[in-house]
Amino acid sequence: MARRGRFAPTPSGQLHIGNAYTALLAWLQMRSADGLFVLRMEDIDKPRCKPELADLVMEDLRWLGIDWDEGPDVGGPVGPYTQSQREDLYQAVFEKLLRDGWIYPCFCSRADRMAIASAPHGLSSTNMFACRCRTLTSQQRVEKSAVKVPCYRFRMPDAPVHFVDAIAGPQLVPAGHSRDLILKRADGVFGYQLAVVVDDATMGITDVLRGWDLLDSTPLQQMLYKALGWEAPQFAHVPLLCDSDGRRLSKRSGSIAIASMRKAGVAPEQVIGLLAFISGLHDRLEPMKAVDLISVFTLDKVPRGVIKVSEDVLQFVFTGAERSPSKIKQ
Repeated sequence: MARRGRFAPTPSGQLHIGNAYTALLAWLQMRSADGLFVLRMEDIDKPRCKPELADLVMEDLRWLGIDWDEGPDVGGPVGPYTQSQREDLYQAVFEKLLRDGWIYPCFCSRADRMAIASAPHGLSSTNMFACRCRTLTSQQRVEKSAVKVPCYRFRMPDAPVHFVDAIAGPQLVPAGHSRDLILKRADGVFGYQLAVVVDDATMGITDVLRGWDLLDSTPLQQMLYKALGWEAPQFAHVPLLCDSDGRRLSKRSGSIAIASMRKAGVAPEQVIGLLAFISGLHDRLEPMKAVDLISVFTLDKVPRGVIKVSEDVLQFVFTGAERSPSKIKQ
């Protein structure tokens, strides 16, 4: 059985250098293993996501030399490949979890929900911020339902969660250290954690390579897989790209967008060369094609700590000037 990986961007902004870095590594992981690569658009948050941005993401990826075997534009056997078109699947799984007793209604106020969401959880938690709605009686739920539409939470089992990440290594979350996930909001919108688990499972994804910021959500997703009787994929969480001050490169911080580079006349080889160098796949900062990295790719080469990308390094993209690695790699 062929390995299946994926890149699943949220089309709420332009693809930036940090997104491209993750996409390239996920693509190389599959291409080097003769696996299949899937592109999925995670647009479940409809007000923030735009179809034209999804189109732009695909244009940017192809410009970089990153292709896919299945996706929104090329189709495939396990589509649709856009979350907003998969809500019937989420509803069916939600109803199964509800029947099996894994879900309970939550009537907490917005302030209470924010407190639960901001409480320590996952790998960085020290205790569980329990939702008091977990222990409501059937009668209390009926009474509260008469005056307030609930959201629905997944009842995290009181058991430890352990898994081995391909980059972060062995991970353990003790029993009682994970919060109960919201799987469906009061307005009917399905939660990201439910959608991503359903999508990866039903699309047969065997390998998930994504950013380090999502490592904390993995134990929660592991429990969902277990509750549904599904096998979880192999996870690999790559270090985040940060600027010289340690701030994460993202669309919110005004990081360089791939579309802006294209309009400025930058060659895609310049961008790939930068990404190959900062991810440890090449020891010099020089133009390269994505396909040339397939034969040298291995997760062992990817740094295990935060990767700082200075302005001096980014200038390579626009100037093409080769520089000494010792002067630019943070």
